[in-house]
Parts: sequence; structure tokens; C-alpha cells
Amino acid sequence: MTTEQGAPASQAPAACKRRTDCRLCGSRDLVEVLKLTPTPPANAFVKASERGRPQQTFPLDFFLCRACGHLQMLDVVDPAALFEDYVYVSGTSPVFVKHFEDYAESVITRFSVQPGSLAVDIGSNDGTLLKFFKNAGMKTLGIDPARAIAAQATASGIETLPVFFTERLAGELRVRRGAASVVTANNVFAHADDLKGMLAGIRTLLADDGVFVFEVSYLLDVYTKTLFDTMYHEHLAYHSVRPLRDFFNTNGMELIAAERVDSHGGSLRGTAQLAGGPRRPDPSVEGLIAEEAKLGLQTVESLKAFGAKIDGVKASLQKLLKGFKAGGKRIAGFGAPAKATTLMYHFGLGPDLIDFIVDDSPLKQGLYSPGLHIPVVPSQAILEKKPDYLLILAWNFADPIIAKQKAFSDNGGRFVVPLPEVVVKP
Repeated sequence: MTTEQGAPASQAPAACKRRTDCRLCGSRDLVEVLKLTPTPPANAFVKASERGRPQQTFPLDFFLCRACGHLQMLDVVDPAALFEDYVYVSGTSPVFVKHFEDYAESVITRFSVQPGSLAVDIGSNDGTLLKFFKNAGMKTLGIDPARAIAAQATASGIETLPVFFTERLAGELRVRRGAASVVTANNVFAHADDLKGMLAGIRTLLADDGVFVFEVSYLLDVYTKTLFDTMYHEHLAYHSVRPLRDFFNTNGMELIAAERVDSHGGSLRGTAQLAGGPRRPDPSVEGLIAEEAKLGLQTVESLKAFGAKIDGVKASLQKLLKGFKAGGKRIAGFGAPAKATTLMYHFGLGPDLIDFIVDDSPLKQGLYSPGLHIPVVPSQAILEKKPDYLLILAWNFADPIIAKQKAFSDNGGRFVVPLPEVVVKP
């Protein structure tokens, strides 16, 4: 299921398979509702020596399960190719650091988590969230297959295992470390092809009165705000509450809370416990299910209309940027998040429109963007190269980026925010 365009010589072609059943309920009653431009893996940045070689691309096709209402990708890229050399770290974003600080405080307070109890974070990245649990006196353990990032987290004081989370690993940890009072999984509960297996591992690891707390991109926000750029190969599942409630119910757990949060332009924070656990579900679960039903969120018609809306934003942005270029203006991108790969490919934003991309992460600086091979450089390049416009690819951080780049705007520079709708600031 790959579109072979000559993978870089330094990389073996990544495997890709297509499943034929819903990963939540197992039904084969699946219908394609959205087709985006195929891309390389969203974080497949390349070195200068590889920039002239085309990269392997994979389908971005999305299917609705008519049995349970779950939206998903069926094409599954080898997770080792996606995650073992990961380049995203949470700690480079002050907004995310604050988000995780508040997150940890909320979990500890709401569920009366005691000092000395164990918190395990699946897909823990650089340990930013776990640091706040550790500061509250808890034992912590991170699990993340990104080897370099896991090593850095461990060196910083947050023990992190550089492996994928499995049911077998959960059993071993339960024996060695004891049961976990808190298990978290942030922006990774949509990444696993085998969600049933992941949930089995969480059940194994969780204390009888423990909680599993997860954040995922919320389909309701993706749909209402046109956040299609959050749709890429790492994200196999596009969660909404009704299918999740039913999924937990049929897999020995219970969804007891569902909260909308602002991260990534609009996310869902879910809380679950073991079936028969001590807490009663709060009204938030059924409340969001009712909102989803009003929008027709789990219908073929609504999701196909979503595709038409994306095309409208694409036309507006292309017209704007091509007009700037025709007038001799220089355009740079700001931020090189994973979602920029989907946005740039589907909207046709290549090196003919974007001269360079600025990103604050040292892990990305000096590399070239996936497939399109636009250079990624430190923010000082804005003052050196003096672009006329900054296209904010990390648009969910537009306000703090604009505030931080006051020198650019004071010198006449302007910002383009591409989503949820095209806006030029100031």
C-alpha cells in the first residue's frame, strides 16, 4: 500500500499494511469518507545529504465504521519507522509544559492520588508530564520507543524504558513495580493499531482503584474547526466519545469522564477505570455523545462534507500565497510540527512558495522537511533573511508565536494563520 518514489538510500523502505476491520469493534462494514494527498511519515525529516532523494509516501485515506461510528486509517505504517527516531519533544513548548503541569495537578487532586504511588506514562516523550507527578512525591516510569529521547529523559531524572508498550511488558512491570495508581497516554492512544492489546496492558498494570487518563485529538474539533492537518500516519484513530464508550465497555473498562481541552487545537481528555471500579461516570460522557449526535459526527454525509470544506480553505490559502509570491514577497514557515507535513502536501505548499521553515527544536534544526525538503533553521534566520510573511504552520500556537516575534512585526512583517480559517495578522 505504498506509493514508491525511491526511498532514500540510507533508509530501508518502511513496511505498510492495510487492515480490513475496525480496530475498535472488529466490523468490516467500513466506507471511505476522506482522501488526502499521500505523504511521507510526518516526522521523516532528512539530512542535507539526503535532500535530493525522493521519499517513500503512504496513503492518507480515512474510513468510517458504520457499525460503531469510529473514524480511522486502515493503512498502517511500520511503527518502528515512525517512532524509534522521533524528533518531537514536549519540553520545547512553554505552552505544553504549563498544560502538563495543570494536567498532573488536576489528576492528583481529582482522584486523591497519594505520594509514593506509581504513575506510568505510555509514550512519555521527554518526561515533561511525569516530572510534575514526581514533584508531587509520586514514583514515575516512562515508556517510549524513541531511543534518543528516552535516554535523555532518563538522564534528566525520569526513568524511561525505550520500548513499545505491550501487555507482556505490563505484566512484568506489575510484578516488579506494583500496580499503577495512574496510567497516562497523551496523543498516543490514537497511534496503536492494536488498541485492544494496549487496553489489555493498561488493565493489567492498573490498580483496582486506579485511573487511566488519555488525551487524543477530538474528532468533534477536527470536524468543526477543519483541523485536517492533525490527520497523518502516526494517528490511526480519530476518536469520538460514543465509539470510545462502547469500546471500553466491551474491553473490561469504563469511561467515567470526557472533557474537551485546548491542546492541539482541540483534544479530548478521557478518564477510565476498571469495570466495576469505585467511581460513577459523570455527566460529561453522555453530554459529549449528545453533541456528536447533533452534528451527525458519525455519518458518511457529514464526513464527506468535511472534505469539501478542506478544499475551500486550500483554495483561499493558495490564492493568497501565490499572490504574495507574484508580488515578489518572501514567505517563511514558522514551526515544523508533524501536522505541517499533511498541510503542506495537501495544500501544495512546496519550496516554490516557502523559502525556509523556522523551528525552536534543536532536533529539527539543520534538517529538511519530509518529502518537500525545505530547510529547517533556528528563529534567528527571521532577522537575517528578512521574510515578508511568516506562515504559522504550528497554528495552534499562533498567539504566543506572534507575541514572541514582535521584532518581526515591528519591522513590517506579517503573519498568515492557515487554520481553522485563513487569517493575515496583524
